[in-house]
Amino acid sequence: MRYTPYGGAEVFLSRFIDELIKNGHTCHLFAAKWDEDIKDGVIWHRVKTFGPSFLRLLSFAVNAWFVVKRTAPDVIVSFERTLYQDIYRAGDGCHKEWLMQRQGSGVRGQGSGTRRIIKDIITFLNPLHLTILYLEKRLFRSKKLKYVVANSNRGKEEIIRHYKLPEDNICVIYNGIDINEFDLGCRDKIRAAYREKLNIKDEIALLFVGSGFERKGLGFLIEAVGILKRNGYNKLKLIVAGKGRIRKYKNAADRLGIGKDVIFTGPVKDVQGYYSAADIFILPSIYEPFSNACLEAMASGLPVVTSRINGVSEILTDGKDGMIIDDPANPEEIAEKIKPLLSEEIRFAVAKAARKTAENHTIEKNVNEFLRLIDEVRGGLKG
Repeated sequence: MRYTPYGGAEVFLSRFIDELIKNGHTCHLFAAKWDEDIKDGVIWHRVKTFGPSFLRLLSFAVNAWFVVKRTAPDVIVSFERTLYQDIYRAGDGCHKEWLMQRQGSGVRGQGSGTRRIIKDIITFLNPLHLTILYLEKRLFRSKKLKYVVANSNRGKEEIIRHYKLPEDNICVIYNGIDINEFDLGCRDKIRAAYREKLNIKDEIALLFVGSGFERKGLGFLIEAVGILKRNGYNKLKLIVAGKGRIRKYKNAADRLGIGKDVIFTGPVKDVQGYYSAADIFILPSIYEPFSNACLEAMASGLPVVTSRINGVSEILTDGKDGMIIDDPANPEEIAEKIKPLLSEEIRFAVAKAARKTAENHTIEKNVNEFLRLIDEVRGGLKG
């Protein structure tokens, strides 16, 4: 619906378009807003939206239907919950599953009893959630829909469980990155500059990158850092890069006595500089189909600590090229998974293995798998 250069899904889409153009395709892009220059080989069709957030989603889905039908592309690939597509990439996973995870582990420790029940009722009656659930249900029952692309096996299982979509109609294609963008040879110089900018000297820098702090488990990570500090691991700094309600989490850090050790940068375009500055990447998401940020951190030579519910955990081996958290709402477990990586020897070994794993998940591989699916749909439509 709207492209900004900050989100993981948007960055993936930009890379995906680049590879399609390299393969000789013309891309028709349907969006309400696009915050960067339109690339050669891309034709942008503006889709009108209006009103508050839930109406913007609904008006985009309806108006995109009419605009796309008039254009009549060979194959329609949707990255949003829309009403008219041949292939849907479920990059955000299942909203129904996210609400369940949020109700279960995501809000643990954030109220109880009557207050908790009222909060859950308000969430499920929120018109934004109701709209997303309606569009999601309508999409998965669309007769035009040929395939759904999930970016993890867990995501595939969720779609089958919630919407009874046939297994043969769901393909798993893991996210991919341009590994050439992550040149480890330049890292030391960039690292020094960014650590000076962040006023980090000999501390071990923990990095969190992501927007939507609640879903990505920032509150539990801050608690884990507090636990490590109380246990004598004093030389730690946490860098938080992304869009969210900073005040709430800053207050939490202050209450734990680690306010000076948590650096909030807000959204950043130069995220690779922060990867270079960091020593460990941590994303204890309570719901995450497949984190691009984790894959980028691995390509940047960082060991990754993330939750099993994050689809990227499917390409990791716990203790070898990353650390996997079973319960992301448990700060003690997060702290225990971080501890081994505070050893320089272990950290370097895991980081080296993480880079090798990332090298197996390129954007070229991703697009080639997508193109095979597109060709299959085109063949079926011609037949």
